[in-house]
Amino acid sequence: MEISDLLKPEAVVAHLKAGNKKQALQELSKYAAEITGVNERRIFETLLERERLGTTGVGNGIAIPHGKLPDFKRMYGVFARVDKPLDFEAIDEQPVDLIFLLLAPEGAGADHLKALARVSRLLRDPVMCEKLRGAESADGLYMLLVQNEAQAA
Repeated sequence: MEISDLLKPEAVVAHLKAGNKKQALQELSKYAAEITGVNERRIFETLLERERLGTTGVGNGIAIPHGKLPDFKRMYGVFARVDKPLDFEAIDEQPVDLIFLLLAPEGAGADHLKALARVSRLLRDPVMCEKLRGAESADGLYMLLVQNEAQAA
């Protein structure tokens, strides 16, 4: 599974404005609703439900909120760089500025886990994160996120 299978250029946000975790999830839900055609409120509630199980703030300024919805036929991603790092209740207690939202069909057990692992591997790379934090445009962010695929092809 490649990042380009999950993420399309129109699903990248270079300057997400949010004052807290809940606002960030609300904003990401709006973007996700636009690309999936699924109700924004349903997406938001799914994300909140997952956060109640434990934070998706994985450390080093990164969060990977995710959820499953029955309406989906495939997986969707939304990537955002937050203008002002925010408290995401991350495991390392550091503020988050890079968020990769992942939404999957309800029955996507193994595929969902593979996608989470793929995103996690990508964002564990400190050099990649530094480049993402330095990019100014959504196009630039998208190119960084999928660049390794082009090199591997």
